[in-house]
Formats: sequence, structure tokens, C-alpha cells
Amino acid sequence: MRKYKITLTSAVALGISLFGTGILALHGKAKTETSAAAIPGEKGGQDLDGPYEVVPNWPKPLSQLPGHEKWTWGTIDGVFAESPNRVFIFQRGELPIVTRPPNTALPQFGPSLSFPVSGEPFRNAGQGPASSPLGPPDEPNDWKGRYGVDGRWEHCLVVVNSEGDIVESWTQWDKLFKHPHAVFINPYDPQKNVWVVDDYRQAIFKFSNDGKKLLQTIGTPNVQGNDDKHLGGPTFLAWLPDSTMFLADGYKNTRVVKFDKDGNYLMSWGQRGDPPNDTRPGYFNTVHGIAVDPVTRRVYVTDRENHRTQVFDENGKFIDQWSYGFPSSVYFLYMAANHRLWAADATTSKILEYDLEGHFLYSWGTNGDWPGTLWGVHGMTVDQEGNLYVSEVEAGRVQKFRPRKDANPDLLIGEPVRAAWK
Repeated sequence: MRKYKITLTSAVALGISLFGTGILALHGKAKTETSAAAIPGEKGGQDLDGPYEVVPNWPKPLSQLPGHEKWTWGTIDGVFAESPNRVFIFQRGELPIVTRPPNTALPQFGPSLSFPVSGEPFRNAGQGPASSPLGPPDEPNDWKGRYGVDGRWEHCLVVVNSEGDIVESWTQWDKLFKHPHAVFINPYDPQKNVWVVDDYRQAIFKFSNDGKKLLQTIGTPNVQGNDDKHLGGPTFLAWLPDSTMFLADGYKNTRVVKFDKDGNYLMSWGQRGDPPNDTRPGYFNTVHGIAVDPVTRRVYVTDRENHRTQVFDENGKFIDQWSYGFPSSVYFLYMAANHRLWAADATTSKILEYDLEGHFLYSWGTNGDWPGTLWGVHGMTVDQEGNLYVSEVEAGRVQKFRPRKDANPDLLIGEPVRAAWK
């Protein structure tokens, strides 16, 4: 929580009200001097969704598409708002619509066990199609469900407008993707080309803004490696103002890779660590979230299995680190233009705010699958109107949050840098 100062005058007044006039303290009305709530002075509430309110029925159900009446969103790893009217959603196929089953005792597994647990989410979308079933029969596939019954590999990348309607479906690329992980637009690229990361393909792909052309592939698709031409489980991207690009290459490898503005390999750094409590600089276990400060050019990297963020200069020199505490699992880092760093912790289901030295400032969020709660936040993006979008792998959804009226602006997740386009 944020820190507030109590002056000597206010302390004395508080003491008088508590001890000198006890009846007044108990029965009178006292003026609220400070508040840690998202809306200062608000009565009641719990700030479950912080300074935001969830936008209902956004996006509209996937069943809006012809022939999809019985289908819903799958595991949604990535979301990116080019504008309020053009939001990219990147998902691992589709799941059938199911309703919550009645609570059923499971004595065969142990006493006092039942499913689903009252009040808890009952379907983990991350257990749906983990990878594309559309490849060759001998190609590895982590999902053993029945295609067309338990899931299907369609509409991996779609674009949604401000009303929640699907306005673009990049289905021509469905067979290209094997394990969608993240989608971005470089904020310094006036062409607004679209980048996607596929960690099972061991590659990142660059498309034209309209999705008609595949412009570039970095990595050798389907071939894992740890050199200048191969990747090993890439996750997220970040850019500096000169379009220098940094890649967290961290499900199989344990490194950060630096590319020039044209995507040419420059260097990498990182060594395999010893989880879960490795504190050595430059050692990693699951290099996942990544963000850069455009002013200092520092690179912030989540070392997920060691429950920390490490900070480096742009050439991999270690500068600082801080822990999120065990057993945190921070999936995503977001750098706002106001130099606040936000982190999404899947373990606590909280959105966390830090300054760039790692001081904790604020948090909000609670676990659940009803609107406004969070379950497995894997991506965050903010549009030009201040709306926040989160993608959730376990919940299998994207949520749109708009700032609450009179919300403390210091608690809102700031817009990102948009240097080449607005």
C-alpha cells in the first residue's frame, strides 16, 4: 500500500478524540483525512478490481461467429491494443462451451473432497489444446483431446473492436501457429507491423499490419537451439526507441537476446540457475516477462522460478534485483510511460505496481472466474483512452477494464510509450 504521513497536529487530535472524548470517538462523526482506496474517501467496497470497473460482455462470445454456437474462447496468452477500436487477441484454439456442474463428492480420491470446489473456478482453459493438432501425425502434441469435440484449432489471432465484436480473423495463419504466446506492435514502428511469439515453433513472426504478409521470421521454426539462429522457448518482446529489440528466450533457454532494428542478432546473456532461490546475478530459471525503460535503457526481466526481477543495462551488465516473495509466479511485466513497472502475479492473482528501483507501491486483484476477478494474467495492454485489457490463460478470456469515475490517477496503469503512432 502507499505510505501516508501523519502530522503532529493530526496525531494530537487523534489522541484527544480517542482518549479525551471517548463518547465522541465512538458515536460522533470524524472527517476522513486520508484514504488508501482507489477512490479517495469512498465508503464501503473492497477495491477488488482496484481503480477500474470491468466492462460487461466484452469481448462478445466467440459464439457470435457463424457455426460457433457451442464454442468459446480457449487459452488466451496474448492481448495488444493498437487502439480502443482494434485490439488483438492471441489464443490457443477454441474450447466447447460448458456449464458449471453440480458439486459432487469424490470419496474415491479421499474424504471431504468434491468437485468443483464451491466458489472456485472449475475449468482451467490452459488444459485445452496446448499445441496445434494440425501438424504432421508424427509431430509432438501435448494435448490428447478429441479434435472437434474437446477443442479445435481455429481463430488463433483475431481483432476486436471497442464494442467487443470480432472485426478481423487472421485464420489464414492458424496452421502457422503451434503454441501462441504473445502479440505486440513495436511502439516506435510507424508501419505498426504486428509481432507474434510462438514458443513451440521456437520462433517469432513479423506480419504487416493488415495481416496479409509474413514479413520476417526470427529463429529456425521447429528447431530448438541456443545460438544466433535458434531459439529455445521464446516468450515476450520489448523495444528501445531506436527499435533495438529484446527477447526473453526462457522456457528452454535461460537468456535474454538482443537484436538490432532489423532483427539481426547482436548478443545474448544469461546462465541456467538453481531454482527456487537462486540470487546470483544473471542466472535464470524461466526467463519470462521483459520490459525496458526508454530513458535509462535498462532491461527488466522476470526470473520466474526464482521469484524475482533482475535489472540489466542494455548489454547485459547486472544492475539490480528484487524478490516478489515465494511462491510468486510473475508472468508479465508492463512498462508505463510514467516510469511505473507493473507485474502480473499468477500465484496471488494480483496486479502489482513498483517504481523502477523495485519499491512496492500498490496492488489489486483477487482470484476467480467471475467478471472483474483474475486467473492467470499472462498479458496486459492499455489503449489511448486508458482502458486496461488483460489476457488470462487459466480463465480462458480477455477482460476490458475502464477507469472508475474519480479514481486516483496515480493508481491507474499508465499508457505505454507510443512514439511513432498514437
